[in-house]
This record gives sequence, C-alpha cells and structure tokens, in this order.
Amino acid sequence: MVLAAVAAALLTVTTSSESAHASSADHEHGNRQFLPLRTAAQVSFHDQMRKLWEDHVTWTRLAIVTFADGSKGCSATATRLLQNQTDIGSAITPFYGIAAGDQPSALLHDHITIAVEILQAAKAGDMTTLAEAKTRWYGNADEIADFLAAANPRFWPQDAMRAAMREHLDETLTEASDELSGNFTASVADYETVHLHVLAMADLLSSGIMRQFPGRFH
Repeated sequence: MVLAAVAAALLTVTTSSESAHASSADHEHGNRQFLPLRTAAQVSFHDQMRKLWEDHVTWTRLAIVTFADGSKGCSATATRLLQNQTDIGSAITPFYGIAAGDQPSALLHDHITIAVEILQAAKAGDMTTLAEAKTRWYGNADEIADFLAAANPRFWPQDAMRAAMREHLDETLTEASDELSGNFTASVADYETVHLHVLAMADLLSSGIMRQFPGRFH
C-alpha cells in the first residue's frame, strides 16, 4: 500500500506540465528541424552533445538503482552525476561565455540535488516533502529551459524547451517510481524511453548551436 502511494505521488505532475506537452507536439514537426551534418566539426560537436546527455541519463539511472538498493556505490555514482552537470555547462561556454556556462551548470546541479531529495522522500514515504521537492524540481526545469531560450530564442523556443525539459522529468519520475516499487522490468523499459528522448534533446541543442554559430563549424 505504501509503495502504491509513493508511486502515485511520484507520477502526479502539474497541469502546466501537461499543457507544455501539448506545446511540444506543435514544435515536433516544425521548429525542431535538425541541421544536416556536413562537416567534421559538426559531427564532432553533435557526438559530444549526445555523449554528455547520454552520460546524464546513464548516471541518473545508476543513481536511482544504487539508491533504491542501498548500495555503497551510490555516493560515488552521485558524485560522477554531478560532474556531468559541470561538463554540460563547459560544452556551451565557448559559445555563450564563462558566466553563461556556469549558470546552466548551477541549475543542472540543483536539478540533481532536488532529484535526490525526491528519491529520499519517496523512499521514506514522506508525501509532504515529496510534493514540495517535485514542485521545485519542475520549477528548476523551467529555469533551465528559460535560460536556453534566452540564449538562442530562434532555434530554442521557450515553450518547446520547457516541454522538452518537463518530458524528461516526467519520464525520469516514471523510471524512479518503477525502480523504487520493485517493477524492475518496467524500470528497464522506462530507461529506453528516457534514453531516446534525451538523444533528441541533445540533437536539438547541438543543432541550435550550430545554426546560431555556423561560422564555428566549417
């Protein structure tokens, strides 16, 4: 009964998230047109961005699994996951400057620390803390999306970026809920969904930067 309540609480998302998904659909076949890769520099940057975001979901999954199991490796996994947030910020520093690179790193760092709070509250069955942490987590996702939209409004529209970030959170909550509830087969399938979506996000980000700074990728 407790596990069912935790799963329900983890998967309850806000109406604004649902409306954001509707917005995302509007952009799926419109603004989210990826740049064809024609130069070695484009291919390299595309692959770098995919590697960073694959690391993000891979280390997130390992953090969820080791936390759920009470593994001694959880702390080291969390440390590696936090490093990934710095790495993502560093990848955009050459285009937007050091301060701009530091801002998403800080926001992504918060993204992870709040996620840990969510896992802790869910495992403890503390629904009040869980609900509060989830609200902050989705707020943080909007901040990340808004930063990106401000940096590149033409190719990263705010509503599309918010929708993409919120979809990522929704999928991660499903993965965490299934893992914590012992639905391991479902949790594995959830990761496949998370993985495919984050690859699309990575391509959206790399394509947006290459379109905004075409002279850097000759």
